[in-house]
Amino acid sequence: MEKPVKLVKNKGIALVNLNRPKSYNSFNRDLLELFSDIVTDLYMDDSVAGVVISGEGKAFCTGGDLKWISEFDGSHGAAFHELAGIFHKAILEIRHMPKPVIAAINGVTAGGGFSLALACDFRIIDASAILKQAYSSSGLSIDGGGTHTLPRLVGMARALEIAAFDKPIDSKKAYEWGLVTEVVKDGESVKRAVELIEGMKEMSLSSFAASKKLIADSFNTPLEVQLEKERALLAMCGDSPDGCEGIAAFLEKRRPVFRIWT
Repeated sequence: MEKPVKLVKNKGIALVNLNRPKSYNSFNRDLLELFSDIVTDLYMDDSVAGVVISGEGKAFCTGGDLKWISEFDGSHGAAFHELAGIFHKAILEIRHMPKPVIAAINGVTAGGGFSLALACDFRIIDASAILKQAYSSSGLSIDGGGTHTLPRLVGMARALEIAAFDKPIDSKKAYEWGLVTEVVKDGESVKRAVELIEGMKEMSLSSFAASKKLIADSFNTPLEVQLEKERALLAMCGDSPDGCEGIAAFLEKRRPVFRIWT
């Protein structure tokens, strides 16, 4: 029996594929527990410089499996409480991961899949793929950090519009609204995501990690505190091998050669 999540590592890039194609890669406990374990391991794996998340078949992910929810040995609320706890652990690992995480949106993306994609650093979408908030159409509220990431990407008014009306969002509109980084031909989102990470290999991973943390923290931090965080991380980067190499390369008028990504 195939595992509900596939993991392949190749030249420092981890490809994570949600693997319940018959259920449009919806979340049940088995999938989420394995997915959470995988992203936790990738966080700590120094041989991995970047992560690409995608889905098998016609969907990226359609969120919680409502059939599984309906068959849960307990109330619907208890089932959602259990799933969300596992899901949210994975979301935090992605948001805190000091390396790029890219969602390769290969098909329909809804509910928790929508929130998962928004939690990634970049989103590459196939031209025919559709995004859908989906929660409100089922009488549910948004989880997976969607209420945190969505207004930061599109603004408060647009986020409320998406939450209230739950209209499908095609790839063109998703790009115009700032929900995705790039639109590509069908079937090319994973390839393009890998190319983006490959293109970052000449850059400093420690610099990216510092910027990712500072930008994430900035929304909840007063200016005075944020300035001190910037000061501390700038000093840390300045003394790091990448920082020393970058300064030396500037002074010597050459391209920097940062730590080799595996």
